[in-house]
Amino acid sequence: MTSTTLTDTLRILEPAPGIFAYYDGRIPGKRLHSPERNWLDDGAYSLGIASYAIVCGRQALVYDTHISLDHARFIRAHLAAIGVSDIEVVLSHWHTDHIAGNAVYSDCMIIANPQTALAMVENDRLLAQKSPPIHPLVLPNRLFDGRLSIAYGTRRIELLQFNIHSADGTVVWLPGEGLLLAGDTLEDTITYVSEPENIGVHIQELGRLSELPIRRILPNHGADDRIAGGGYDVGLIEANRRYLHRLSRQIDEPDLPERPLSAFLWEELSEGWISYFEPYERVHRDNIAAHRGARTRQGVDNNKSENIPPNA
Repeated sequence: MTSTTLTDTLRILEPAPGIFAYYDGRIPGKRLHSPERNWLDDGAYSLGIASYAIVCGRQALVYDTHISLDHARFIRAHLAAIGVSDIEVVLSHWHTDHIAGNAVYSDCMIIANPQTALAMVENDRLLAQKSPPIHPLVLPNRLFDGRLSIAYGTRRIELLQFNIHSADGTVVWLPGEGLLLAGDTLEDTITYVSEPENIGVHIQELGRLSELPIRRILPNHGADDRIAGGGYDVGLIEANRRYLHRLSRQIDEPDLPERPLSAFLWEELSEGWISYFEPYERVHRDNIAAHRGARTRQGVDNNKSENIPPNA
């Protein structure tokens, strides 16, 4: 059964003053697009997804454009209702559930790193063939490389590149508040392994991310109550790092797919760094299959479209 109004369950959270999280999903038994497996329901809505806005007076920085044009319109209408008239957009990376609403912001500055822009261009046809399709695809119109500082009123905002989850990751760092908007570089319960050939790099980059003096983390995929309460602490970084390290170390053990995720992560769960959410059992099995598949291929481009998981 599909929903006729895509934003029926979209809720507005305010995890910090002037920072809004537009959260949707994690509604048992509900799907938005189709009974068949698709990126919107299975890679985003079922797991829970947020995009964010940092509001300073009449200005707002929107971090990702959400999972549909309707979601993007909802966010833009909310910002207009609270007096925002000047919007800039930052894309965390090129995957569908982060760029699906771009067309609603076609009159705004859309900022991304060059790898994100290139991935969108190279995957234009793939994105148009997705279920649901991303078409027309609105590209970023301002690029930065490595690091970009932006002033919003009294807030200093830094855009930083990290090769975590995908090679083109961009996080939003508010150094004055110790607050990190993490995109998909961090996730609760576990990260989605979209580029299994780069797991070693992702583990190293998680170490680099942990060097920031972070006090709170707001991921795009996580528990709504944790986000509403101000976000996660730095244990979320360690939980994601340990998961990838353990997955790589145990990948050849025959019974790995049969072990429940709750047992695989018992240390991280007991520390309270992450919370158990049953739909991530499927994500874990997908991660195992992707990692094993990458290990068996020699001299093959693992970024081909057939190897991209449902949330890509």
